[in-house]
Amino acid sequence: MNTPPVVLSGISKQYGSRFAVRQLDLMLESGQCTGLVGHNGAGKSTIIKLILGLIAPTEGSVSLLGGSVAGRDGVQTRSRIGYLPETVALHPTLTGKETLDFYAKLKKQPPGRNADLLARVGIAQAAGRRVGTYSKGMRQRLALAQALLGNPKVMLLDEPTTGLDPASRQMFYGIIRELKESGTTVLLSTHALSELDGHADRIVVMKNGSKVADGSIGELQIQSGLPVSIDVTLKHNTPLSPRWQPQGGLSYRTECRTEEKMGLLYELGGMDNIADIHIHTPALDDMYAEFLKREDR
Repeated sequence: MNTPPVVLSGISKQYGSRFAVRQLDLMLESGQCTGLVGHNGAGKSTIIKLILGLIAPTEGSVSLLGGSVAGRDGVQTRSRIGYLPETVALHPTLTGKETLDFYAKLKKQPPGRNADLLARVGIAQAAGRRVGTYSKGMRQRLALAQALLGNPKVMLLDEPTTGLDPASRQMFYGIIRELKESGTTVLLSTHALSELDGHADRIVVMKNGSKVADGSIGELQIQSGLPVSIDVTLKHNTPLSPRWQPQGGLSYRTECRTEEKMGLLYELGGMDNIADIHIHTPALDDMYAEFLKREDR
């Protein structure tokens, strides 16, 4: 059985009496994008620093690409990681091309693909301009290009869409999709929960350093226990269970658990009897709020 590219086992990180991360078990799989969500101070950035080997755990172990991130042995392992920090600090007097050449040299990567990378993130036309003249979104695109150097096997992204306009965000998630298809492991830390729907295969919810929920969007819906609401208008009178509340005429409404949805839909008598239907599932923001509320009880 293959070991997942990233494995955190019983990880805790303590500063004095405060735990930034407490007894966390987390495995990240190849070809999967995991969204890491939580309030400020939930432990998201600490997790990324632990994976990068920038800090050492107080207890527990971190395995990266089958090896350790610590010491001399971790240098080669860390060279196979791409990282886009939340705050991008790029030298304003260097051009975009010079900046990428600099990072390629740091990563011991040949500069031959740099022009393609700049084109991939949509700033090839500005490669000869000084970074100090770039907009915030352009600097973020350049920082993404440096994270893509060397075809990383693991990509760590901390608030990556900050400052990006809608078109740029669409470009960014297109690159995420390409990375997943190539087998790269992606961890994406973000406050923009609504963006994760359709892009993240799995979502981990953190609060005060502990994992409070973990699963796909569908699995989180079940874990949250929040109801699905269904509004339907039928073509013909059909006997329905008391779960369906009349709304006037042939219109009905119900609320149910996610796992009850299909059973209630079967009562409607088939698609040829449905004039109109609207199914509202809980948004990720709603599920997130519910998970945090439970922890406060």
